[in-house]
Amino acid sequence: MKNGVVIVGAGHAGVQAAASLREDGYDGPVILVGDENELPYHKPPLSKTFIKDAEAKPQPLRGEAFYSNNAIDYRPGIRIDRIDTGRRSLDIAGGGALAFDHLILATGSRPRLPPLPGADLSGVLSLRSIADARLIRALSAQSDEVVILGGGFIGLEIAATLRAAGRTVTVVEAVERLLGRAVAPVVASHVRQRLEAMGVRILTGTTIARLEGEGGHVSAAITSTGERLPARMVIVGIGAVPNVELAQAAGLTVANGIRVDHQMRSSAAEILAIGDAASYRHWFTGGDVRLESVQNATDQARLAARTITGHADSYSAVPWFWSDIGDMKLQMVGLTSGGDSHVVLGDLAENKFSIYHYAGDRLLGIESVNRPGDHMLGRKMLGAGFSPTPRTVEMGPDGLKAALAAFQIEPARVAG
Repeated sequence: MKNGVVIVGAGHAGVQAAASLREDGYDGPVILVGDENELPYHKPPLSKTFIKDAEAKPQPLRGEAFYSNNAIDYRPGIRIDRIDTGRRSLDIAGGGALAFDHLILATGSRPRLPPLPGADLSGVLSLRSIADARLIRALSAQSDEVVILGGGFIGLEIAATLRAAGRTVTVVEAVERLLGRAVAPVVASHVRQRLEAMGVRILTGTTIARLEGEGGHVSAAITSTGERLPARMVIVGIGAVPNVELAQAAGLTVANGIRVDHQMRSSAAEILAIGDAASYRHWFTGGDVRLESVQNATDQARLAARTITGHADSYSAVPWFWSDIGDMKLQMVGLTSGGDSHVVLGDLAENKFSIYHYAGDRLLGIESVNRPGDHMLGRKMLGAGFSPTPRTVEMGPDGLKAALAAFQIEPARVAG
């Protein structure tokens, strides 16, 4: 194992993989390659605190000394052109090669860009990196009117942040409701009401026909109905595309991401894939998924390190997600597709409630707004394989506490 492990991608997944290799006792070379020139940083704050605070700085995932102290060879500003699976080598853009015994692809995803006339105008931006966030922060200081394309988490987080900073914000979503792939209709409706109460204008069931500009800079978005939405800045948040090109060109199996098995191995056993770019058969649903979350990235990274160090664990982490939109902390645990009923706890009017999703009597997941106790409880219940019946949940905290005590889960975690 003289060439060690090379990790391509220095986001949450890649950095955790490097850290976990050392934690698991791997003593060979570990090389972490990133295409940005920054020390690896936390991405969730970019759409919130970073873009509204001119003094905010990136939050490092690990301090600079971590890499040298753990003999992790971090190489920023490097792009990989090709994987040679036969030679177990990477071709570096601009020249040079990098040999490996094991390769971890943590290549992440990139924003999906619309084929819109005018999309190449200055002031049309998306958010994926610290460089993007710096551009948005700088331009937002000069932009009274902002149009956001896409009613997903990123778009709505930015909308709430910029509106709170006094900007006129319009969100344009092509389908009939916000967060269509992410949460239940009742949560989506609640989010919309709160945003509109802040003064965010939301257009659903609406598409943009073109973007107009003046002097090469965007000046307006024109809807399919002909309405002109003035905008000095247009932010595109219509989803993400997994970065699979390296894997695909190398002959690895790709299907909505780099296909991996239950130990994060690709179709070439010495190459593993993790995070946003990896697709796999999920242990809980039995379906094929590709998840874009920090939790998924870091848990898969830990497992990939264990696979390389000789363990036979299978991926069984409970998926969970979060989003901060204005005064709403949305927290989701589990995967709720395929549900046929739900139970609502709490009070929508007070902006504090949870929705327990079921398929029959099987708990699939919980969506919470400002009820972190329910979220933490859900992570514990799903991880333990415990599913309270809908009737038990409808009984409220007392019923849940009794059921949990019988299952030997700490009842103090139940939200009141």
